[in-house]
Amino acid sequence: MPWNDNANPGPWGSPPPGDDDRREPPRRPARGPQRPPSEGPDLNAGIDRIKRRLQGSLGGPGGLRPRAVAIGAGVVAALWALSGLYVVQPNEAAVVTTFGAYSRTEGSGLRYHLPAPIERAEKVAVTSLNRIDIGGSSEADVPQESLMLTGDENIINLDFSVTWRVADAKAYVFSTRNPDEAVKAVAESAMREVVGKMPLQQILTRGRGQVQIQSAELMQKTLDAWGAGVSVVEVQIRSANPPQEVVAAFREVANAGQDAESAVNEANTYRNRVINEAKGDAAKIVQSAQAYREQSVREAVGQAARFDQVYAEYRRAPAVTRERLYLETMERVLNRSNKVIVGAKGATAPIVLPPDALRRPAAPADSQVPPQAQGEAPQAHPARPAQ
Repeated sequence: MPWNDNANPGPWGSPPPGDDDRREPPRRPARGPQRPPSEGPDLNAGIDRIKRRLQGSLGGPGGLRPRAVAIGAGVVAALWALSGLYVVQPNEAAVVTTFGAYSRTEGSGLRYHLPAPIERAEKVAVTSLNRIDIGGSSEADVPQESLMLTGDENIINLDFSVTWRVADAKAYVFSTRNPDEAVKAVAESAMREVVGKMPLQQILTRGRGQVQIQSAELMQKTLDAWGAGVSVVEVQIRSANPPQEVVAAFREVANAGQDAESAVNEANTYRNRVINEAKGDAAKIVQSAQAYREQSVREAVGQAARFDQVYAEYRRAPAVTRERLYLETMERVLNRSNKVIVGAKGATAPIVLPPDALRRPAAPADSQVPPQAQGEAPQAHPARPAQ
């Protein structure tokens, strides 16, 4: 029996006439004797109490009040409208969609979009760097990702990492279903393609930088073709080794290559030293020759100038000049001789020379004495008479 059925007043009797508009909720009859505490609370009584309070706040058993309905609807509408407020962090961008279609991209700050399900906003971290490790880690290796075939048909165990960030939030949200898996698949494919074109020894020694650069460029080209909105920052090879079974043999080959490179460097060093020394000696010889040439030229010029001066004096006084030249020449010639020349005009008395005058100076032990100096006395030559 419904509680608002007026035809059947129920156990509380009919309401007084003329009081239909101000009907009060029926009162519950007085409760009987209290139940002992051991029987527990009366759940039905609590439920009835809650029902009565709700009926009183919503207009009683006669129906809902219009004002209460309007207030409730307004509160619900306000909460629904305020649900469109959201905050975009400085490192984020919000992609707003209208019924699932792209509408706009919002920057950082307090933003608003129409409440769901009209518009929705998806936040994307556009400045944060993301990293993906391919090939496993030092604790757990993944052979399915790390084992690759090189250009000379050898197998290499290569682990690398890819650092990337979101370049276009719209493309990042709408182009791929799972961007992380897409970046990982493209990175593995690009690395396998680059490694497949290079020999193993080059990858293990001097070709790592080239492999990293080419892999990053190929990844970026593929992601741009997909329109993924992803920018590859760096590709870094963490480890590159031959398979575990042949590591010892490859280490020996690498050591031999290093020894050969050291020998080549030493040879180049010796070559450079010898070449530089030869160039220095050649430059020294050339400079000495130039100095000798300059000296000879200057001496010849000086002799020629001296001859011109002597000739000019000879033309002024030929006799005096001849006498001076004769004396100077005899001085130079007789300066290294032990002969004594006595010149005296009209001398009749003998000239007595000191004992040391005809004695030759002591010669070194290893020098040879001319035969004339062993018993021959020096001959005196008369001086040339002055003209």
